[in-house]
Amino acid sequence: MSYLNKEAIFDFIKSSPTPVTKRQVARAFNIKGGENRVALKQILKSLEKGGEITKQAGGVYSAPDGLPPVAVLEIYEIDLDGDVFAHPLEWDEELKGSPPRIEIMPDKKNFKNIREKSRALCRLTRSSDDVYEARIIRLIDEGSRYEGGSVLGIIKMQKNGAILSPTNKRAKHDFDIAMKDINGAKDGDLVIAELLPSRGLNRKQVRIDEILGQQGDPKAISMISLHEAGLSDTFPENVAREAQGLEVPSIKGREDLRKIPLVTIDGADARDFDDAVFAQKIDDGGYHLIVAIADVAHYVKAGSNLDDEAQKRGNSTYFPDRVVPMLPEGLSNDLCSLRPNETRASLAVHMYINASGKLTKYKFTRALIKSHARLTYEQVQAAKDGNGDNATAHLMDGVINPLYEVYGVLDKARRGRGALDLDLPERQIIINDKGQMTGVTTRTRLDAHKLIEEFMILANVAAASALEGNKNFPCVYRVHDKPSYDKLESAREFIESFGLSLPKGQSIKPKQINYLLQAASKHSYSHLISQMVLRTQSQAIYSTDNIGHFGLALEKYAHFTSPIRRYADLLVHRALIGAFGLGSGGMSDHEIARINEIAQHISETERTSMGAERSATDRFTASYLSDHIGAEFEGKINGVTRFGLFVTLAESGADGLIPIRSLGDDYYIHDEKAHALIGRKTKQIFRLGAAIRIVIKEADGITGSCVFALAAGQKGADIEGMKPPRISSRNHDRGGGNSYKSKRARQNAARKKR
Repeated sequence: MSYLNKEAIFDFIKSSPTPVTKRQVARAFNIKGGENRVALKQILKSLEKGGEITKQAGGVYSAPDGLPPVAVLEIYEIDLDGDVFAHPLEWDEELKGSPPRIEIMPDKKNFKNIREKSRALCRLTRSSDDVYEARIIRLIDEGSRYEGGSVLGIIKMQKNGAILSPTNKRAKHDFDIAMKDINGAKDGDLVIAELLPSRGLNRKQVRIDEILGQQGDPKAISMISLHEAGLSDTFPENVAREAQGLEVPSIKGREDLRKIPLVTIDGADARDFDDAVFAQKIDDGGYHLIVAIADVAHYVKAGSNLDDEAQKRGNSTYFPDRVVPMLPEGLSNDLCSLRPNETRASLAVHMYINASGKLTKYKFTRALIKSHARLTYEQVQAAKDGNGDNATAHLMDGVINPLYEVYGVLDKARRGRGALDLDLPERQIIINDKGQMTGVTTRTRLDAHKLIEEFMILANVAAASALEGNKNFPCVYRVHDKPSYDKLESAREFIESFGLSLPKGQSIKPKQINYLLQAASKHSYSHLISQMVLRTQSQAIYSTDNIGHFGLALEKYAHFTSPIRRYADLLVHRALIGAFGLGSGGMSDHEIARINEIAQHISETERTSMGAERSATDRFTASYLSDHIGAEFEGKINGVTRFGLFVTLAESGADGLIPIRSLGDDYYIHDEKAHALIGRKTKQIFRLGAAIRIVIKEADGITGSCVFALAAGQKGADIEGMKPPRISSRNHDRGGGNSYKSKRARQNAARKKR
């Protein structure tokens, strides 16, 4: 019976805005009679067993990770325009990944009384895979929406007074400032302002709290992103004071590794050096490796002011023109930096691998070391390629060549286990002495980079292995879940349109994805396949529950190698010190009791830093493009939505939006499966990954937003060799896509009606 098609039933359940019962499925497909109902039951069981649908409480079915029709939500953001966003109170991010986007719909009774952290019982409707609308049934707790809170913005002096223009690109309105509340701010100042009660006024009011600098100052760009993320570039006085007067410990109780020719290999612009490496071949054909890491736990004691601040920050944050460090510079750039020819405290690991790259044994030790050289990636690679200098000439036989031998063994082992090979280019913004962006370049990835990466991965595996199963000192693992079924299915049809295939099923392995990437590498569209695969990946997090690391194809993995800039590594150091009796500075009972809470917190601070880094990059590139209004640039479509196209420029890496209203006189259909906008009349196709030529219309360095338009003569943007999407009534009317009119098309339609 064609109407009992398994795929059609799955599509119906997946596209339903709310979970559905078996009776609703039967009614939708006009299934009657005992035999047909038995067949339906078998199909639902098969879909559930295959992980394609989930049976929730109450006997309703939904797509995997779908939310129930009613749930308790917690408000996490009320933006400056009054839009309210929430996440499920009981969402398990470690198992399910990032929660879906949920927007609270306005109502007359409850909406005015909610605030951030409020909780509400809500009825949910699914509008797309990861987007829900919620309507409040009742508030569990209440509060004023605008009590407290602050706004970052630019002062603009006008005839009738002053206004504050927010730096947040999502803000749609300015704020009024009474002259008594301006607090000495001048036109063009970047300020932090306090929101004031403003009920009944046309526009909300603010009071200036702090002046950060002038709008024209290039340093203001990263300051905006820094403050928006709630980060601080200064340390409290009590923290700074604790970082002073510290000294390198004596050799007592430590292994003396000062004569071992350990070296640091970092970027040319690195300011701190937290890892040093050494390798030698041993008689059984294997290798002895040493990875020595700065002993941050010796200086930063659990429960100290230094520790509290480091835990609060969670990690260092890297902007194009500055670093917001996790630890004060007296530690990060001095005592905990493994400078050449200076004695430094270290937590080191001796590792032994066989000729196949398998880790056979390891030993953690507290030591004193003395780096024999501070080398750069380019310098080491040049030496290996026969272009050494005075600093590397005497290190070739005893240091550099053995490191590359071990790298060859470890790289072969990595490829053998099938670690995900997504070698996407990394862009580097070029900043001049004045703090202005002057261009962008692609970071060159050398074997020297990969060498250090493999040494660090092996040390991280050894740390996780050493702590695995320890009952007294928990391990904070770095875990990376496999891609969700939904994300893989979303990518599958797009990838198959190139004549390539993505393996089916929930048990996909990184090695299988690598086969796809290798097949795509022979074609000009390989970058697009890599980007699509990247979008299917879950986000790595910190957790005491070990589910392995999918991307690295490793069963156990922890972060051990960067305690200067990641609090997770400091926790692992403390656990190792306690587990192996390596002296003071081990994990405290209070930390052990709170370890899951801390792991969740540092996962969140990492996301905060990533968002701040992205927004700063957006602002620098938008500021750079503001001097190129009207210029044409080459780019690629990196996002297709119902309201327009997101484009990444080839030269600068800047992202911008081409609004759908500027695409011309046509009706446009958003085909989600084909990741394309299709003109119903002109048949023009704008597809994800296609090359496109654009004109810069707007670029705002304060908000980081760019608006593009099609360059003259640009008629569609498709990828050669791909099947053209089909415009059908099913595509238009049943969720395969959505039809949208350009502004001109709407105007023409209105004229015809008149």
